[in-house]
Amino acid sequence: MAMRPKLELRQTQQLTMTPQLRQAITMLAMSATQLEAFLAAEVEKNPLLSLDDGSRLAAAPPAEPAVATVDAAMRKGDLAAGEAQFDGSRDNLYEGAEPAVGRGGGRDFETLDDDGAGALADRPSLAAHVAAQVALMRLDPAERLVAEALAGDLDDAGYLRIDFAEAAARLGVAARVVERAAAALRACEPTGVGARDLAECLGLQLAEQGALDAPMRALLAHLPDLPTTPAAVMAARCGVSVDGLSAMLARLRRLDPRPGLAFAAPPLAPAAPDVLVRPDPEGGWRVALNPAATPRVLIDRRYAARVGGGCPRTRRYLADCAQTAGWLARSLDQRARTILKVAAEVVRVQEAFFERGVSGLKPLTLKAVAEAVDVHESTVSRVTAHKTVATPRGVFEMRFFFGASLASADGGEARAAEAVRERIRALIGAEAPGRPLSDDGIVRLLKAEGVDVARRTVTKYREALRIPSSVERRRRAAAAV
Repeated sequence: MAMRPKLELRQTQQLTMTPQLRQAITMLAMSATQLEAFLAAEVEKNPLLSLDDGSRLAAAPPAEPAVATVDAAMRKGDLAAGEAQFDGSRDNLYEGAEPAVGRGGGRDFETLDDDGAGALADRPSLAAHVAAQVALMRLDPAERLVAEALAGDLDDAGYLRIDFAEAAARLGVAARVVERAAAALRACEPTGVGARDLAECLGLQLAEQGALDAPMRALLAHLPDLPTTPAAVMAARCGVSVDGLSAMLARLRRLDPRPGLAFAAPPLAPAAPDVLVRPDPEGGWRVALNPAATPRVLIDRRYAARVGGGCPRTRRYLADCAQTAGWLARSLDQRARTILKVAAEVVRVQEAFFERGVSGLKPLTLKAVAEAVDVHESTVSRVTAHKTVATPRGVFEMRFFFGASLASADGGEARAAEAVRERIRALIGAEAPGRPLSDDGIVRLLKAEGVDVARRTVTKYREALRIPSSVERRRRAAAAV
């Protein structure tokens, strides 16, 4: 069959990423501190904008309160009632200088990549730096989204200390997708980022240097035993001489055990929580945005009227500023409304936690919340990033309320993994010092309480709680006598 060039017309539809939409998506994932820095930069560029310090709120017309009540009406799904959609005809430039937050609705954000809020700083955050590299990789779209989400789970040292099964449940994907996404993170710079432990971090750096041979692999496998093992014994395990072991250890000391610290921000004062949860006198819980963590901007239309009456170039410039200010106002409003919707749904589902504590936590996924509040799952992922919730039981990251589930032994309601971890902590805390509970014993006790859990899961949760094994606890108890 002959091949020949030809012209062909084709009509297609595709979503275009406008700068304004990218701005709105980026703002949704920002913390309050990052948002304040971003708004300060926008105010510097736009003469029609100013930050609202709260001194002029009394002169502003009343806006819709950013409060939701978790009551019977919410349980019927009435939370979103009354929300208006943005349209092109709405005028967001108010007479005078009035608050532009809390005056409109907005359309839900789509599944679109964002470059992270770290671009606001002179140096990007570790999450933004890694996400930018992930965006250039040839990955499946689902793997790319998961990898970007996992980049936000990296700790300051660059380690990915999460449970892959729980991350899969939280993100609503298969565990193998999380594993492939985590592998993509381990391919990023700085080398060693995305590792699950110190041995893997050092191994990644040695592999890049071509120095990960069999003796070095053996040394990394026995790394936890290094402080308590004689040099001759460790050298024998690695199949080298004592001098060879010394050379290997010297090489390890030249590696970076915390590759992410180069991107760590300096310590900051504790940030104000984004969401406030308080008991409602009429029953249930009241969910409100924290005014201290919800920046507001003022749009001054009178300034444009004063200085834009003559030069056409000035009028065009002020028109562009007005359009940018309107977009910013709508993006701020949509961000506030979306955070409130998601937080209210989380509180509704986790109401037992606020009444009983961690034991009342229920399994919850991003997908379940997204379906409940009628937004995309990626929107919920961005909302829960870098956000905190102040409750009568303390301040928690919003992602604390999401987690995997463990089946019930009697076919009843599943239990949240965090609740099971807390129960394991309580059981070990109540054990007799001379008779510590083994992991098998904990499994039996949990099954008696209706929790179907495997022994390896109990071991994993116990180690995550930094609780030693029953043998080590018995040895310590004997030494203390």
